[in-house]
Amino acid sequence: MNTTVLRKDSTRSPAPPPMTAGEERRRPGRALRTVGRVALYVALTGVALLILLPFIWMLISSVKADRDVFTVPIEWVPQEYHWDNFSRIWTDIPLAAYLGNSLFLSVVITFLQVLTGSFAAYGFAKMRFPGRDLLFAGYIATIAVPWQAYMIPQYIIMQKLGLVNTHLSLILLQAFGAFGVFLMRQFYLTIPDEISEAARLDGLSEYGIWARIILPLSKPALASLALLTFVNTWNDYMGPFIYLTDNSLWTVQLGLRSFIGQYDAQYAMIMTGSVLSILPILLVFLLGQRYFVRGIATTGVKG
Repeated sequence: MNTTVLRKDSTRSPAPPPMTAGEERRRPGRALRTVGRVALYVALTGVALLILLPFIWMLISSVKADRDVFTVPIEWVPQEYHWDNFSRIWTDIPLAAYLGNSLFLSVVITFLQVLTGSFAAYGFAKMRFPGRDLLFAGYIATIAVPWQAYMIPQYIIMQKLGLVNTHLSLILLQAFGAFGVFLMRQFYLTIPDEISEAARLDGLSEYGIWARIILPLSKPALASLALLTFVNTWNDYMGPFIYLTDNSLWTVQLGLRSFIGQYDAQYAMIMTGSVLSILPILLVFLLGQRYFVRGIATTGVKG
């Protein structure tokens, strides 16, 4: 019988070791961290909903009648859906031409900004010459000058050159900004100088180093600059408003003004056009979001 009792006792699971004082103190801390993390996620979700709320209202208003757009309280579920707004807008205004003009300007300006910004940034980041840092500081200081301060002199220059009412005026004014140089230089500073020095020893020219070595390593920063420039050019209203007077040259942002008359406005059609105008931006962001996020994370590492 004693043997049987011993066998039964041997099959019992061992008792858990007693908790130490440190583990007992850590338990409330873990609970507090979990509660804090949940509260943070709830707060971020609320902020995201507040940011998305105007876009949701715009989307809903695009299928309303004009009289229902500004009803109080807001009708989040319309009583009548006017899906024909999305077909009418193509005939009420030359929307296809406006979208084409916006796409042309955005692509050309983005290409030139990425090309010139990355090339100039290489000189400021990887080449040594007298007055380099002073020249860079003066160039970047132009970012702090409000556009309204030199808007009139710019217009006078473009008028004397005969470029008013042409797309070329907008291209020349927006394709060579200092922001692109600053963004790319910050990224180039994260690339070790030993790579450039080794390439020089192998006989590569500065242009070859930039084109064959630096650019392939700069895809995240290039994508970030391209996306920011494309969105800024696509959404620009004041530039086309000042320099483009011919209806056939208007961009989509300027073309939507056609729905605003002297005494009334077709707000539902404006919302419909706004929904259509953000689709290209959304597509560009979805295609380049992986590089964009990486670029934003790496372009501010060094000063």
